[in-house]
Amino acid sequence: MYKKLLVLFTIFSLTACAELQDVVNSLPQGSAGGVLSNADIASGLREALELGIDKQVTKLTQTDGFFKNDLVKILLPEELQKVDKGLRDIGLSNLADEGLKVLNRAAEDAVGEATPIFVNAVKDITFDDAKNILLGNNDAATQYLTTKTQTELYNKFQPVISNSFAKVGADQIWENLINKYNAIPFTNNVNPNLTDYVTGEALKGVYTMIAVEENEIRSKVSSRSTDLLKKVFALQD
Repeated sequence: MYKKLLVLFTIFSLTACAELQDVVNSLPQGSAGGVLSNADIASGLREALELGIDKQVTKLTQTDGFFKNDLVKILLPEELQKVDKGLRDIGLSNLADEGLKVLNRAAEDAVGEATPIFVNAVKDITFDDAKNILLGNNDAATQYLTTKTQTELYNKFQPVISNSFAKVGADQIWENLINKYNAIPFTNNVNPNLTDYVTGEALKGVYTMIAVEENEIRSKVSSRSTDLLKKVFALQD
C-alpha cells in the first residue's frame, strides 16, 4: 500500500511540475494585454531577492543582529567549547559571555560589506535563471545567490572580519580568554583561527536570512508587496 501511495505521489509531483514548466515556457515574449513577459519574470525574481537583501541582511548589521537572533547566532566552535567550560569552572563566566558576544559583534560589523556584492549578482539574473528559480525549491533563489556570491563574499569577508575583530575589541578579549585558559593546569593549549571560523558563520547567517524572506514571499501572498511580485509568484501557486 505504501509503495502504491509513493508512486501516486511521485506521478502527481512530476505532473504538477510539468504543468508549471508548460505555463512558464508558453509565456509570450511581450507583455501586451497584461501577460507576463520573460523580462517581467526575471524582474520579479530580482525584486524578491532585493527585498530579502534589504529587509533581512540589513537586520544583521544592527547591534544584536546576530547575537540575539537564534537562527544565525554564532556559537563557539567545538575546540572553544572546552575553553568556555574551563573558564566558567574557575569563575570567569562574565569573560566567557563577553567572548561569545564579540564574535557576533564582529559579524554584525562586517555584513554591511555584503550588500553591494549581492546587488551586482541580482542584476545578472537572466530569464533562464528566473525560470529555474521559480520552478525550484523554496530556497532556489537563495541557492542561486549562494552560487553566484559565496567565493567573492568569503574573500571580501575575511579581511573585514579581521578588522572588525580589532574594531570591536574581539582580538584582545580572545587573546586574554585563551591565555587564561591555557594557563589552567592540565589543559591542552588552544590557538584557533577565529577569523576563518567567524567568516564562515557570518556567511551562513546572511544566506539563512535571505532564505527566510524568500520562503515568506513564496508561501504568503501577503508578503508579496508589489504587483509584480504578486503576478510572478502567482505562477508557482
